[in-house]
Formats: sequence, structure tokens, C-alpha cells
Amino acid sequence: MPVDETARTPQVQNSMSQTLFEKIVAREIPATIVYEDDLVLAFKDINPQAPVHILLIPKKPITRIGAAQAEDERVLGHLLLKAAEVARQSGIAESGYRLVFNNGRNAGEAVPHLHCHILGGRPMNWPPG
Repeated sequence: MPVDETARTPQVQNSMSQTLFEKIVAREIPATIVYEDDLVLAFKDINPQAPVHILLIPKKPITRIGAAQAEDERVLGHLLLKAAEVARQSGIAESGYRLVFNNGRNAGEAVPHLHCHILGGRPMNWPPG
């Protein structure tokens, strides 16, 4: 369900170790939020690589997919289901879209908080990268 981010009260957490994405979840840094529920948050990428480029993150800080634990199974499954829902809401589901998870520096991971790139609105090349 889409969210009006202006209706939310910021949850301020003062921690120097917070990632950019944790600060977005806490509303310390603005973002164009397109979906939110109790487990995940989706927002437009500020440096889009496709006409539609949305980042979907778990609210629980998980460093990367390679660091996920068995207790993260519910949130990871939820994240994948919501990626499909966000793609539908963004109008890219029928023409096709790509989901990307980067794991580590050599894969292009820039923020150490698990996130799914939802990319669409144009043809994608294969192989990527």
C-alpha cells in the first residue's frame, strides 16, 4: 500500500554507526517513499539507472544477503513478494523488470544494508555488469 511519508513522525535515533538506509527508515534523511509496511520500505533511487529504479529494504538492518540468518527468512520472503507488488504499482510488471541484490564491494554494494534494486521501464541487457 503506498504511503504518504509526510504523515509519518520521524523516529530519531542518534547513532554514528547508522547506515544511510537506517537514517531513511528513521526519517532522518528524506526519500521519496513509494511503499512501506511493518517489515520493509521502498523508495526511489536518487541515482536511477533505469526509468524506474526503486530500492526496497528491510527495516531490520541486515548487512547483506550473505550475512542473513535463518531468523531473517520471513523478512526476506516478504521482501521478494513486496518487490513484485512494488513493480506492479510502478507499472513495470507486464513489460518486465529486474531485481538486483549486490553482495560485497566487487558486486557494487555501496551501502552495507541489504537492499533490492527494482529496475524497469526499458529493455535490460544480458549479461549485466
